[in-house]
Amino acid sequence: MQLDDAYANAAYIEGAEDYPPRWQKAAAAFRKKLGFRAQKNISYGASDRELYDFFEPEGVSRGTVVFIHGGYWKAFAPSDWSHLAAGALARGYAVAMIGYDLCPDVRISQITSQVAKGLADVAKRTQGSISLAGHSAGGQLVARMTDPLILPGDVRERISNIVTISPVADLEPLLQTTMNEVLQLDEAEVAAESPVNMTPPHGVNVTIWVGADERPAFIEQAEQLSRVWGAKMTAVEGRHHFDIIDLLEDPDSDMMKALLGIK
Repeated sequence: MQLDDAYANAAYIEGAEDYPPRWQKAAAAFRKKLGFRAQKNISYGASDRELYDFFEPEGVSRGTVVFIHGGYWKAFAPSDWSHLAAGALARGYAVAMIGYDLCPDVRISQITSQVAKGLADVAKRTQGSISLAGHSAGGQLVARMTDPLILPGDVRERISNIVTISPVADLEPLLQTTMNEVLQLDEAEVAAESPVNMTPPHGVNVTIWVGADERPAFIEQAEQLSRVWGAKMTAVEGRHHFDIIDLLEDPDSDMMKALLGIK
């Protein structure tokens, strides 16, 4: 369909096919290095995919970072991204990576509810502040967690910072892509699940990050959310949709500092 090319990332990234196996290899090596500090497949619901991985820092945790992966709501799992916990762990924060069922087995609205349930479970086993990071589809999901109807108040009040990376903030264009055969979006769900239609959150610091070398559609999505929410947007030079997330591995990156509220 006419917008397929606009949202096709891999076709415009050199060596795109090498990224998923590289991520999986890095994630497995990272978990092995952590040893007992890496807890895998903690169940938060009845589904086989309602699981999260939990990584503990050395010493007492300073708070918790929760990462939600992308993949257009139809690909990947938490175990593909373990290495992205490196930056937060180095700063003394625990990290949870929440999984969810994939389309077409569920709808995006159901995924939102699953992530909220997983986040509430993470909150029960942790103390202190919670920071959320999400990439692509995960960027939409972490933004949805600011909806006052999604999370229990005591959980929502602990969220201090949100970093939404290359987010799909307006789902309307996806109706005009062939991937909607899998996503099964309709106008009502688009309206309900698009962060650009939400009331901007209060009391939480939201920053939006995108690679300057991304597809124009993703830069436009980031700019739109920035305008609607009045949130700071950073376009990172030399980064595209697949490597923008590498900044989470660096405890000294500007993205990590924003995620943890470090000035």
